[in-house]
Amino acid sequence: MLKKAPKLKYIIKTKSKGNINVGRTSEAMIELLTLLFLSSLAEEAKSKAFEEKSATIRAHHLRAISKKMLKKSRG
Repeated sequence: MLKKAPKLKYIIKTKSKGNINVGRTSEAMIELLTLLFLSSLAEEAKSKAFEEKSATIRAHHLRAISKKMLKKSRG
């Protein structure tokens, strides 16, 4: 697994509005929160694959877990 999501800073800057300045610490916090979310998503997908007695994590495992994880992260 990658230690860092590729081009994450570029994606954050392009999706943010042009008139909002994002500081370095805020940008770092967004990046850390995204990596934390991705790692928890991977752990949940791993447990889902284990429940189905599969040796690999497949796309349908991620789709099944992503809906639940997004609902949890919204609050």
